[in-house]
Amino acid sequence: MGSSERKEKEKEIRRKDIIDAAERVFFRKGYNNSTMDDVAKEAEYSKRTVYVYFNSKEQIYFEIMIRGYRFLMEMIEDSLQKNKAHTAIEEIRQMALTLYQFSNNYPEYFDAIMEYENNALDFQKNVPDHSKEECYALGEQILGYLTNALKKGIAEGSIRSNLNVEITALALWACIIGVFNTAKRKKYYIENYHGIKPENLVSEAFNMMIRSIRTETEE
Repeated sequence: MGSSERKEKEKEIRRKDIIDAAERVFFRKGYNNSTMDDVAKEAEYSKRTVYVYFNSKEQIYFEIMIRGYRFLMEMIEDSLQKNKAHTAIEEIRQMALTLYQFSNNYPEYFDAIMEYENNALDFQKNVPDHSKEECYALGEQILGYLTNALKKGIAEGSIRSNLNVEITALALWACIIGVFNTAKRKKYYIENYHGIKPENLVSEAFNMMIRSIRTETEE
């Protein structure tokens, strides 16, 4: 290994160390309560070194979201390959179930993505374009699974043909994310004041979404 290759490898190790440290800090203290000083201390690097690799806390946050999206994408791909859905409706249901499992298996990453979905982090000026674009690309790839399932459903006749596929995919994603977020954050309220288990809320909400897009022959 040449000196240049060694230096690049060392840079990549430091970069990963900083992201790992930021994860621990953000997940423990919360993103808004964390500082770059906290990250530097956790990583055991100087604050100056941290700024060599990342120009802001927001940029590191995008890197953490990228990790979360990758975990989610791996889960979706694995589920779709192992459990071959016979219909588009089954495929969409499978993706929703995988997202619910992701929220339980990786709650910190789920919360990070929720923070992104519910705020205007896209427009932070101190986040480099390459960090944003990678995050967007992964999000679009996940949304693409849903878009393809809708197209499959229209072709097989299980989903209404008069739907705009892109708008429907975005609407379904927003609804699913919103329901999961409510079930997670309002768990005790839902159980104690309404006597409803969060998983039952999720299941019934998903059934309502499906009824809104499927053809009458699928009723």
